[in-house]
Amino acid sequence: MGLLSFIKEAGEKLFGGSSANAATPDANQAAAAAIKTYIETQNLGLTGLEVTYAASSGVVTLAGQAPSQEASEKASLAAGNVANVTSVENNLVAPAAPPAQYHDVVRGDTLSAISKKYYGDANKYNAIFEANKPMLSNPDKIYPGQKLRIPPL
Repeated sequence: MGLLSFIKEAGEKLFGGSSANAATPDANQAAAAAIKTYIETQNLGLTGLEVTYAASSGVVTLAGQAPSQEASEKASLAAGNVANVTSVENNLVAPAAPPAQYHDVVRGDTLSAISKKYYGDANKYNAIFEANKPMLSNPDKIYPGQKLRIPPL
């Protein structure tokens, strides 16, 4: 899937700021473990998931097997939408499928407005909401800096 960039200051706060920025092997392993646990709570059906994190660069690397392109993309989003992560290198192996587009949420965005932009129809916002579950629990709860998956219709 490749490398996706994220906003370092936005996202879930899974580990403390000082320990997340400490470029020690123990801090990197603890952060990687927290990110792995967070991805696993998304129930994406990944097997053999391996997560590494480099605090000095903010890069997360994912490896393992994904049951679908969608699951692989969601794993990248789950890892990238974590505070202190600047990019995700997704090396998950998944069946080939058309890749999704991505949208960086800015202030004032709504899922309806994003849907209008990508699909030409504001009422198709539910496709975006469903494509980002379980990271999104409510279509009204998106935040600036978050990266969303925009699936092909």
